[in-house]
Parts: sequence; C-alpha cells; structure tokens
Amino acid sequence: MDFIRYAESAAALLNADMPDVDALLDHLSRREWLHPTVVEDDVDALQGFQSALRPVFEASDRGDVGAVVSTINALLIEHPVTPMISDHDPDDLHMHVANRAASVSELLISESLMGLANLVCDLGATRLGICQAVKCDHVFVDTSPNQSRRYCSERCSSRANVAAYRARQKAAAS
Repeated sequence: MDFIRYAESAAALLNADMPDVDALLDHLSRREWLHPTVVEDDVDALQGFQSALRPVFEASDRGDVGAVVSTINALLIEHPVTPMISDHDPDDLHMHVANRAASVSELLISESLMGLANLVCDLGATRLGICQAVKCDHVFVDTSPNQSRRYCSERCSSRANVAAYRARQKAAAS
C-alpha cells in the first residue's frame, strides 16, 4: 500500500463534489472495476465521511497535532480498517486494505484512513493543509521536503502568484 497515495486519495475524496452516483463514478474513473458495485448509499456515506474528515485537515493546517490524532483515531474507531499483505506480485509484497468492505464507500473510507494515519505517523500531523488561494477551500497533502506547500494545485499557485505580481505592479505604479 502506498500510504502517501492513499492519503492523497483522501484529499481528493474530500475535494470531490459528489451529489449523485454519476459524480462518484466520475471520481472513480481510474478504478472501473468498482463501478458495478456503486450504489446510492455509497454517495450518502461518502458525503458524511467528507464532513467528518474535513476537521482533520483544518486541525493540521492550524498545527493542532492533538486534534489531528484524536479525530483520526475517532474515525478509525467508527470505520475499522483491516490491513493485509498483498502478494499479487511475490517480488513486491506490500500492504493493502483488506477487501472485506461490504461497499465501495467502506473501501474508500478505509483506504483514506489507513493512508492518513500512516502519513501522520511517518511525516507528521501537520502535513495536511487547506489551499491558501482566494476563493479555494480544497485540501492537500504536503509531501514537500521542507513542508512548504500552500496551494492545492499548480493552478491555484499560479493564480496567487499572478495576483501578487499584479498587486506589486499596481503598488509600484501608484
């Protein structure tokens, strides 16, 4: 299991707008094998999980390690995760979330929590953030060496840099 990838998937899940099954299927565009088992209840469960997960990123963004840990722990109690060693490639043994999940939403929630829990333990509880671009509230996982990420995407970063440049130009002209 690539814990960083699963943590980033948790951020993508939180950033996803999922009003219906079609939107969830679109979110799962690279995991077509899950499509046949997606149901309306998955949408409802994931919307609830999005609400419960956002405080983790908010706490991390403000440096509140205790809140990050306690919120993830509470979510792990509510949504137990069963890890297992995957041997589909005997030369590359790795961890997966056991596919014991009765639903797509349970699988996505388990992967998210396992990824975030391991990321917090390996890289620290302040590696999750909220985009600092104006008019953006998306979240991100900061894996930069010096923990310097401030934006959810290159697009938001570029917009913020262009806006700052224009503000400096306007101030210099005044």
